[in-house]
Amino acid sequence: MSAAEGSAAPPVTKKFGKGERTLPAPGQRVSKYYPAEDVLEPKKLSTQVRKTQRPTKYRQSLQPGTIIILLAGRFRGKRVVLLKQLDQGVLLITGPFKANGVPLRRVNSRYVIATSKKVDLSGIDQKIVEKASQPDYFGEKTRRAEDKKSEEAFFKQGEKPEKKQVTSARAEDQKAVDKALLATIKKEQFLLSYLHTSFTLRNGDKPHEMVF
Repeated sequence: MSAAEGSAAPPVTKKFGKGERTLPAPGQRVSKYYPAEDVLEPKKLSTQVRKTQRPTKYRQSLQPGTIIILLAGRFRGKRVVLLKQLDQGVLLITGPFKANGVPLRRVNSRYVIATSKKVDLSGIDQKIVEKASQPDYFGEKTRRAEDKKSEEAFFKQGEKPEKKQVTSARAEDQKAVDKALLATIKKEQFLLSYLHTSFTLRNGDKPHEMVF
C-alpha cells in the first residue's frame, strides 16, 4: 500500500435528526467543475465492425435491352431502353431521345419497373456504351457546383440562370445510339408509339394485377 492510499481519509458518518448519512471523503467527492468540451473516448475494438462492400444484385428482369418504366425523377412515367447495368445499383438508359426526349442518363434500379418487352442492342456501338458508363462521363453537376462557389456566380444568383449546354461529344454519342436503336424499333409495329407514350394510372387501376 502506498503512502497516498494510507493517508486517505475514510468516509465520515453523520447523524441528521433520527437518521444517519455517510459522507465521502474530500478526495472521493465529485468535482464541481467539468470540461467545457466533450472529451472523445476511443471506440473499443469489439464495437468496430468493418462493413464489406458487396456487389449489387440486380433483378433478373433488368437485362440489357429491356424496356423499363421510370418511377421517379424528371422523366417519371417514361418508357425507356436499358443499355447496361452499372455499379452500385445504377442503370444506363436512353429513350431514345428522338422517341420520348429521354437522353443517355443513369437511374437508380430501385425506381424502375421492368416490362416483358426487349429491344435488340446488337446495332449499337459498344464503345459508346462503355464510354457513357465511365463515372466522369456525366460530370456536369460537379462543374456546376464549382461555378456556384465562385464570386461571379454569387453575384449572379438573382439573375436568370443560363441554359444548360450539352457538350458536342455527348450530343454525337446520343445521335449514334438513337440511330441504331430507332432502326431496330421501327421494324416492329407500334413499338415506337409505345415508347412515345407515358405510363399512367387512373382511378380503378390495380397495379398489382397488371402484367408489364
